[in-house]
Amino acid sequence: MTDSRNAAALSGTGVAAPATLHANLTATGLTTHALRRNEGRLSADGAFMAVTGQHTGRSVQDKFVADDPETTKEIWWGKVNQKLDPAKFETFTTDVRGYLAGQPELFTQDLYAGADPEHRIKVRLVTPNAWHAMFARNMFIRPPVEELASFEPDYVILHAPEMEAKAEYGGRPNSTTLIALSFAKKIIAIAGTSYAGEIKKSIFTVMNWILPAKGVLPMHCSANVGKQGDTALFFGLSGTGKTTLSSDPERALIGDDEHGWTKTGVFNFEGGCYAKVIKLSKEAEPQIWDASHRFGAVLENVVGDERGNLDLEDGSLTENTRSCYPIEFIPNTVQGGMAGLPKNVVMLTADAFGVLPPISKLTPAQAMYHFMSGYTAKVAGTEKGLGKEPQATFSTCFGAPFLPRHPETYGKMLAELIERDGAQVWLVNTGWTGGAYGTGKRMSIQHTRALLRAALDGSLAKVEFVQEPFFGLSIPKALPGIPAEVLNPRESWADKAAYDKTARDLQSRFEANFETFAGAVSEDVKKAAIKAAA
Repeated sequence: MTDSRNAAALSGTGVAAPATLHANLTATGLTTHALRRNEGRLSADGAFMAVTGQHTGRSVQDKFVADDPETTKEIWWGKVNQKLDPAKFETFTTDVRGYLAGQPELFTQDLYAGADPEHRIKVRLVTPNAWHAMFARNMFIRPPVEELASFEPDYVILHAPEMEAKAEYGGRPNSTTLIALSFAKKIIAIAGTSYAGEIKKSIFTVMNWILPAKGVLPMHCSANVGKQGDTALFFGLSGTGKTTLSSDPERALIGDDEHGWTKTGVFNFEGGCYAKVIKLSKEAEPQIWDASHRFGAVLENVVGDERGNLDLEDGSLTENTRSCYPIEFIPNTVQGGMAGLPKNVVMLTADAFGVLPPISKLTPAQAMYHFMSGYTAKVAGTEKGLGKEPQATFSTCFGAPFLPRHPETYGKMLAELIERDGAQVWLVNTGWTGGAYGTGKRMSIQHTRALLRAALDGSLAKVEFVQEPFFGLSIPKALPGIPAEVLNPRESWADKAAYDKTARDLQSRFEANFETFAGAVSEDVKKAAIKAAA
């Protein structure tokens, strides 16, 4: 590449041009270079397989935000957003730039975040690895070729996965990993981790910063739309079924993870999907299966044999195996990534205690309560250090690690939008039934899909609902094709006393977590809160 083109491809990054620079290569070019550089290998179906080493998930404790004077008053400081001295941020980014400039070759990608032109940002990634560039190209929105010539980034990602962070950068003591961002300087720098999800989620954090000030709610949710133009949102943490349930052959996919809710509708932040594929079933999840078994997909920490035949049951590298692919790999998608106002909002939880019903109809106050709670439960095998018992997890707004502003900002916006647009909210449990993890079994995906379809097509709203006693949730009394013991979780337990004890235990966990945000919600939400004495 010529010097003038080098300068254009690195404009706004502060990185000096290396000997070789590859700007905006396509999947074919990036795969060719990734193989040449021994960054990974191909699966039997042509997907690129990468192994990320020590880091197979996000390094939450190594995320820091520059304490810039212009933004400090508006940031939710604490464990999620740890303060980094602006001078140390400058030292860190200067060294990252120097590291990148010293590489024999670099790869850049110019991409959009945000399908709605009114609310999108321009992102420029600089990385030494072809496969990370390909990940970003899959994950974000690819501008038309004619728009690349005049592309100037709003935000820059300086990506140095093999560079070790130093103590003088101000990160976590004894850690060689640092993910730091400055909203004032509009720079993200990543060092010491090859896990590609850091690239994706750093931009999600940026969108969570920018959009509330514009009256747009950023959401950690998937979204799809029915044949009647009815938009549905699916909130949920990792492993709850957000990607799986939104990829429905009967409905068009808007996106699988990140969206904005505006005055006129919903728009996807991304141009791709990042699906968790451990134990992926071809029968239950054919769209994700097919998208992951073809050229152009990027597989992270997925195990395969010497011929590249994938073993999606193998979690020896991590349970957090991932597939990243362009959204057009899903057959039925919304062109342009935008749709109308939501008619239904679904909050997903994988309750490993096995006591929450498979579907419940929420009042607006309950919707606000469960949004602020952001409950799911982790089980042994999904994360290091977990024992045999399920572990309750509360991540406010279903995305606490990505919220630069205080959670109440997003919670109040959601409550106002639900009221304004008249959306019906549902709580769906994709976790266990008939007993807790280890005793019961995982909720049937066929039952979950049937219940969701009934909710989204309006037929579920017509049946009789009753209130279950432990969590104050309205559940359908009966529904054709769904066993009664599935609808009422207590009936699915052989030992009713054990159910009651487990339900009371989960009540107390909800109650303890509510104390963290009780002071910032209305009286209606306080009345809707789950109480151990209920």
